[in-house]
Amino acid sequence: MSESWVNSAERIGADLHLRLPREGSRQAALTGALRDAVREGRLAPGTRLPPYRSLAADLGLARNTVASAYAELVAEGWLVARQGSGTRVAERAAPPRPVRVPKRAPVREGARRGPVHNLRQGQPDASSFPRSAWLAAARRALNAAPHEAFGPGDPQGRPELREALAEYLARARGVRTAPDRIVICSGFVHALRLLFGGVAGTGGRGVLRGRLAVESYGLTFHHGVLEESGVRTVPLALDEDGARTGELGALERVRGALLTPAHQFPTGGPLHPERRNAAVDWARTHDGLLLEDDYDGEFRYDREPVGAVQGLDPERIVYLGSVSKSLSPALRLGWMVLPEHLVGAVVGVKGEREAWASVPDQLTLAEFLASGRYDRHVRRMRQRYRRRRDQLTAALAGHAPHVEVTGIAAGLHAVLRLPSGTEASVLKAAAWQGVAVDGLASFRHARATGPHPDGLVVGYATPPDHAYASALDSLCRALPS
Repeated sequence: MSESWVNSAERIGADLHLRLPREGSRQAALTGALRDAVREGRLAPGTRLPPYRSLAADLGLARNTVASAYAELVAEGWLVARQGSGTRVAERAAPPRPVRVPKRAPVREGARRGPVHNLRQGQPDASSFPRSAWLAAARRALNAAPHEAFGPGDPQGRPELREALAEYLARARGVRTAPDRIVICSGFVHALRLLFGGVAGTGGRGVLRGRLAVESYGLTFHHGVLEESGVRTVPLALDEDGARTGELGALERVRGALLTPAHQFPTGGPLHPERRNAAVDWARTHDGLLLEDDYDGEFRYDREPVGAVQGLDPERIVYLGSVSKSLSPALRLGWMVLPEHLVGAVVGVKGEREAWASVPDQLTLAEFLASGRYDRHVRRMRQRYRRRRDQLTAALAGHAPHVEVTGIAAGLHAVLRLPSGTEASVLKAAAWQGVAVDGLASFRHARATGPHPDGLVVGYATPPDHAYASALDSLCRALPS
């Protein structure tokens, strides 16, 4: 037999059956058996256990084994031991009654349980994260790191990463900077809070004050973060050439402007060169500051690379980037390339120690950049996303040729222009088809005026390869005929 049984009911006043396996630690087996008996109610609160000498004799165990098991359960709170009254099961409140989960209403035949296909913008293909290459980079980076790298951390960011970023951004994005102008953060929103609202533990102080112009279409979440920080956002009109930066001077008490010049979000298209220059001229003549959100500038397909506006005037532009689109939003790593006069203030708001961006992740990204693996990953993903984009346009040409597609020369999403007044009904039809997709209206600034075209913002990067064709079929079925 592989197990031993003992009924100690006469000694401890309960119908207790202890089943102990013969293999393994006898003390662990006894401790577990007694714990289970208390948990299951077979040993009620207040029940007196037999002296350890008696239970040891019943079970054929050494006295020290039983004594140690009792001591462990006393330490855990299952038992109490008082001199003169022996060892008893601890008194405790009765366990709460099981929560009754109401039965779900039956789903009527044909009804959808929720989205099947995710075509929302802003998410890269999660399955494409370069796990093996990242792991290899982490091993090399951690092996090469000095001991001090595992201390509290520099709030400006690891020098290895700032040096690698300075080289990469200059080469790939035309950014003019040096490592001491870069501050590492945990993403774009973290950068906004450091610049405008401070962060928890810093007294809520930010570096910048005043009204901020923002493009009339953008992420309303970002607008909300700014408004919560006490920043009044003022919408700046858009057209086919991007933000109408020539109108910045007419916006009352605006001290800065947040732009997406490489690929306007979400309407698509780069900021026209004349408007780039107009924005820089406004910043110089009005003592203003431009914030450049370069969220997906590395992904372009049918056009020449569009460099960063920051290169036109590094002292008037804050350049913001992250790895959320190129690698993964799970890696909370971003960067600010700052004018010289803002570096100390931003580091001061961040605090004396690095509390946001993981130092091992910083070291790994530095190695990933310096080794060229980041460039190779971006090139591979650029080809993959271009194929996705081409599949989308081909599906629309075959099933909905009347739908205009814009913003597809770069990025991870496209805008489908819809007939006026149809956006809400198409979104409802998409939901019925099991497709999660965003309407263009959801990105419109609350105080924006002027025309508001109907459309869908379709993220073509998110679905896995095996489900992408089905997602496009479902999307096309939702579009107006």
